[in-house]
Amino acid sequence: MSKRITPFASRYCSTLERLKEAIRRKRPGLLRRGVVLQHDNATSHSANLTQQWLQRYGWEILPHPAHSPDLAPSDFHLFGPLKRHLGA
Repeated sequence: MSKRITPFASRYCSTLERLKEAIRRKRPGLLRRGVVLQHDNATSHSANLTQQWLQRYGWEILPHPAHSPDLAPSDFHLFGPLKRHLGA
């Protein structure tokens, strides 16, 4: 499968650039220690342009299996109330 430059990849890279600048402003030490990013296997995330951007800034990618049945990070707020409700 050829990894080509897509309009979505360039847009994703500009989003990563804005994220990098927000981290630099709000948590400057984090950029020196390194950033670990988790994203799925979408075309824009695996495109050459995106991979080059991530390598240039030394950001590590946490692998995410395709079609993962895991909960989305946005669902983690459910665990505390569920645990309290179950009395665990």
